Amino acid sequence: MAREYGGWVYILASRRNGTIYTGVTNDLMARVEAHKAGVGSLFTRKYGVTLLVWYEVHERIEDAIQRETSIKRWPRKWKLDLIEKDNPDWQDLFVRLTAMPKLPELPLR
Repeated sequence: MAREYGGWVYILASRRNGTIYTGVTNDLMARVEAHKAGVGSLFTRKYGVTLLVWYEVHERIEDAIQRETSIKRWPRKWKLDLIEKDNPDWQDLFVRLTAMPKLPELPLR
């Protein structure tokens, strides 16, 4: 029997070097879809923050929450560097995710 990932940490942006938002979820696809539909959060709707520019997966939701908390405390420059390290063109990674087959499952331990 397999289970889904525990949690995802993600960063959304309004545009390259624009307003950014860091979040955590146990369902990345649904959460980003909600942000894009304007129902994800008041902040992202108000500032047009809908581009998924960075994410990482964690086996346990508690680890994802801890990572999100740490990133939120970082200076803005560190967050921008984190995005640019893996996504220098600030592409909307949601497009890539929706083109992928179902996300792989982790085996139970």
